[in-house]
Amino acid sequence: MKSINRFLLPLLFITQSVFSQSVNEKLKNWQHEDPSTEKFHGVASNSVYAKFDSTKPVKDIVVAVIDGGTDADHEDLKSNLWTNTKEIEGNGIDDDNNGYIDDIHGWNFIGGISGDVGGDNIELTRLYKGGKENLPKEYKWRSIKKKYKKELKSNKKNYELVMKLNDMLNGAEKKYGKTELTGPELKSYPVSGGMLKILRNAISKALTQGVEYSNLKSSILEGLPQVKNAVDYHTNTDFEARKIVGDNYADPNEHLYGNNHYAGPDALHGTHVAGIIGAIRNNATGMDGVADHVKIMIVRAVPDGDERDKDVANSIRYAVDNGAQIINMSFGKSYSPFKKVVDDAVLYAESKNVLIVHAAGNEAADNDKEPNFPSALVNGKRVNNWIEVGASDPRGNAASFSNYGKTSVDLFAPGLQIYSTLPFNKYGAESGTSMASPVVAGVAALIWSHYPQLSMTQLKSVLLSSATPETTTTLKPGSNKKTVPFSSLSITGGIINAEKAMEAAAKLSSH
Repeated sequence: MKSINRFLLPLLFITQSVFSQSVNEKLKNWQHEDPSTEKFHGVASNSVYAKFDSTKPVKDIVVAVIDGGTDADHEDLKSNLWTNTKEIEGNGIDDDNNGYIDDIHGWNFIGGISGDVGGDNIELTRLYKGGKENLPKEYKWRSIKKKYKKELKSNKKNYELVMKLNDMLNGAEKKYGKTELTGPELKSYPVSGGMLKILRNAISKALTQGVEYSNLKSSILEGLPQVKNAVDYHTNTDFEARKIVGDNYADPNEHLYGNNHYAGPDALHGTHVAGIIGAIRNNATGMDGVADHVKIMIVRAVPDGDERDKDVANSIRYAVDNGAQIINMSFGKSYSPFKKVVDDAVLYAESKNVLIVHAAGNEAADNDKEPNFPSALVNGKRVNNWIEVGASDPRGNAASFSNYGKTSVDLFAPGLQIYSTLPFNKYGAESGTSMASPVVAGVAALIWSHYPQLSMTQLKSVLLSSATPETTTTLKPGSNKKTVPFSSLSITGGIINAEKAMEAAAKLSSH
């Protein structure tokens, strides 16, 4: 589940960007703010730290980040990484006999001797590529074929559109002989095609409202590789990435494969997620994570495409077996042909008192109606160790892209323009439920570090029961006009609140 590049497709994302870019500096670390006393609807983690009893013992909590790779050398992360003390780094020996050689800070399940998987198909493409005769019984071939053709066509159109946007900007720059355009100049530049005209006008409006042209153009250029990869990898039936791993993919129970390349080809997403949870606090560098007494375990399972069920299941089991108490999973997909192997791993985590925090998705969809995997539903019932997270914005509204669900999404958390760590000691803002999920995982680690005697189910209860209820209406995700009660979008109807959760945990622990 990638973070949102709002300039790619839906017009509403461009509207959202006007707000976020124009106040970008003010939004740095907004996720920590207290909604009752500060400007933005954060999770009040700053308030928690202001009230800490420094004499009270605090326990380190291990949080596994199952993602696309994380920069283990980042200045704001490396001292907060989980370290396998039973393993001797670099000796090429499985010292702790857990089946994984030199897994010092975690493991990579989408790599092998010859390298690491970067791009991959989406699951829909894999199902289509397998043919009607190999299609799992829960899916209908006609539907798979129709949806694949639609997705392939959409990806090609998106790529063409972004190329046309880029050509439009370059053409306008050439016409006016300048590299910084104004809104009126861009609006007067002639283009053909209804969608291109709509986007030209929306971008022109953004420029008149204060968005810097250079920032806007760089966002479009950042989106170009995303839409190109969608064509080259996601829906390309001729592309096959799995041979790099070298496993027997037909065996969903195989687990001894992979390598210890924590970053992989692109560690942006995982590094950003890890920083939200546990970037070093109060070091006058970059930004602060939500949790301070935390150790990040890196588990790589997500390519540029859809993660595979086998890798997700093995990642969960690896995390559990190596001491993770919380697992963050900022990814998702619409099909899960080997769902049972993932379900079994989730149940295993539940049996070991491990909490799973999962991003709800970025399609502005109702998860009560649209499938989003992996899922808390196992054999028709919700497991007890799962928290599903939607994304909120600085005003306390649902983010325009966020998935939601009155019976499937537990709560919301800050997910728009979240400033965090990026590879190579850099920092930047990203948006998505991928950013909201680690905010919740960070709050969970913060509470558990102070009250480690709580069970996983008690911790979950504390987090959900203390969420700040939002009594206002919000634009329904995916709509520019329709408003709905914020309370209708999730089970709790609220946004996670670290201060209230800490108070609830203290009260529960005193009984």
